[in-house]
Amino acid sequence: MKNAVITGGARGLGRAGAERFLKSGEWRVALFDVNEEMLANTARELGEKYGADNVRWFKVDVTSQASVDAAMKQVIETMGGVDALVNNAGITRDAMLHKMQETDWDLVINVNLKGAFLCTKAVAPHMKERKSGTIVNTSSVVGVYGNMGQSNYAASKFGIIGLTKTWAKEMGRDGIRVNAVAPGYTMTEMLETVPEKILTAISEKTPLKRLGKPEDIANAYYFLANEESAFVTGQVISVDGGLVI
Repeated sequence: MKNAVITGGARGLGRAGAERFLKSGEWRVALFDVNEEMLANTARELGEKYGADNVRWFKVDVTSQASVDAAMKQVIETMGGVDALVNNAGITRDAMLHKMQETDWDLVINVNLKGAFLCTKAVAPHMKERKSGTIVNTSSVVGVYGNMGQSNYAASKFGIIGLTKTWAKEMGRDGIRVNAVAPGYTMTEMLETVPEKILTAISEKTPLKRLGKPEDIANAYYFLANEESAFVTGQVISVDGGLVI
């Protein structure tokens, strides 16, 4: 059995990713999230479905190096190692530039960008020692093309692409692959506040004429973490139904 750490694992894309790994029967998962109650419920539900021994959960603040380091150390010690890290944790705090508060800028950058940095930094020595491992970072089409009212989110997701390409160059010699997934508009909790007419308009602009499902993104996570993508590194895979072509 291989082990995957998935941040932001309590819900949305993180939960869908965890289920995709577990469904294979070849992976165990360690879920990181700051929402302890939701995290415990998700772990229990997935454990009932795929085996309690295959799901672990850790309350982690990805913006805190101490929190990340302690959890990653515990995963390595109790599960025997980390074969894949999915840096999925992310938040939005949208506003036009002239209305965006500094606190909202800092929060989004810290969770989305610094969180990926800290989690990868914590697991990299372990993967280098083993001469193997995969890192999957979550970017966004917004990180590639920008979006009105999302200066902080776009900056964080563009930054993820820079980290992905840099880490692929730095760690390839150690047998570690690093890639990113750039989801399009996907039906998770993050879109709950978007008016229905806007979601419909986005669907109409998308060549496949629908929004993404969490499973669409989860399948990309799974592909990039497995041997089927053994010669893929430093890439940004858009999973957006063709929205940006």
